Amino acid sequence: MNVVANILVGLVALIHLYIVVLEMFLWTSPRARAAFGTTEEFAKESSALAANQGLYNGFLALALVWGLIATDPSGYQLKLYGLICVIVAGLYGAATSSKRILLVQVLPGALALAAVLIAR
Repeated sequence: MNVVANILVGLVALIHLYIVVLEMFLWTSPRARAAFGTTEEFAKESSALAANQGLYNGFLALALVWGLIATDPSGYQLKLYGLICVIVAGLYGAATSSKRILLVQVLPGALALAAVLIAR
C-alpha cells in the first residue's frame, strides 16, 4: 500500500508542478488562459499575481517531493503537511474561484492523503 500512496503523492506533486509552469511561465498563453478561463487582457494585467500564486504551488510540490525522498518520520510528516495544504488551498479555491478545483486539486489530494494514512 505504501507504493500506491507514494505514487498518488507523486501525482499530486506533478499536478502542482504543472500548475507552477502554467501560472509562472505560461500565464498569458492560450493554454493557460483556457485552463483558468481568463481573457488575454486579464492575463496580462494579473501575470505578477499569477506568478506569485505559482510560487506557492511550487512550495506545495516541494513539500510532497521532499516527503517522498525523506526518511520517516520526516517523510511521513512532510507528505501529511503537503497534502493537507493542497486540500485546504483547493477547498478555498473552489469556494472563491472555480468548483473545478475540487476535481483537479482536492480529489487527488484527498485520495493521496487517505492512501498515506492507510499505508501508515
